[in-house]
Amino acid sequence: MYNSIVLVKQVPDTANISGKVMKDDGTVNRAKLPAIFNHEDKIALEFALQVKDKFGGKVTAVTMGPPRAADVLRECLYMGADEAYCVTDRKFAGADTLATSYVLSEAIKKIGNYDFVFAGRQAIDGDTAQVGPQTAEKLNIPQITYAEEILDIKDGKIKIRRKIDGGFEIVECRLPVLITVLKGAAEPRPFSAKRVMAFKNAKSLMEIEKLVEGNSLLYADDLLQEYKSRKLFIETLTTDDLDVDLERCGIKGSPTKVHKVESVVLAGGNHIKIEPTRDGISGLIDSLMEDRIF
Repeated sequence: MYNSIVLVKQVPDTANISGKVMKDDGTVNRAKLPAIFNHEDKIALEFALQVKDKFGGKVTAVTMGPPRAADVLRECLYMGADEAYCVTDRKFAGADTLATSYVLSEAIKKIGNYDFVFAGRQAIDGDTAQVGPQTAEKLNIPQITYAEEILDIKDGKIKIRRKIDGGFEIVECRLPVLITVLKGAAEPRPFSAKRVMAFKNAKSLMEIEKLVEGNSLLYADDLLQEYKSRKLFIETLTTDDLDVDLERCGIKGSPTKVHKVESVVLAGGNHIKIEPTRDGISGLIDSLMEDRIF
């Protein structure tokens, strides 16, 4: 049996992003954009579930973000994850990849007992592809990036096909290992209707506390115990639960700052008609080569 931890992220729908959703400090005002499950992370979850289907074990989904990020954790439970952790605290807000990978690595250490850490290659809101590798570095474990297919797992090692420029390569690595997965490497399974019914009411600590607000008939401790007994509690990790240096978290621990975001609209200018003849195609190729495009 092999236990997997999957790093997932709720991201703003960047199809609608503009300069208006940026705060003065250069961070994204996520409340201004609809949130979606980062697709490559969903592929990573599918990889972890395939390992579980074949070898047994447990799949744990972990996300770092505001309380509403628990939405993607419910989706993970619908797909087949066994456990879910929401890493959330105001002190984590505004984190760049360095601060994010630091907090995630500490959360993974807290959870423990893993053979694999799966993650998408990158998130669509940052497109850096840095968090996975940085997390592996902080955990002091090997990493395989750009994974396309798991070929074999045996004797404490995994064999992976990974994409490289111009082709692919086969690599073998000892466990534990962090693996980042490419878009298109697998087709995420649909939600299980039974699991949707079972986990649609799963809630994180912040969501339970919100239920209690303004209702004198409800008590947070009693409600928390009820959700835990029904296995509907999404574990919540804050600075009180993790052994973190606050100077390395959030904006304080983030040397990278976004200076400006612009909405760029590409518009066509003059056009040239290319005749569908040998001479026309040859002229087009010559022009592209002259401009170093082709």
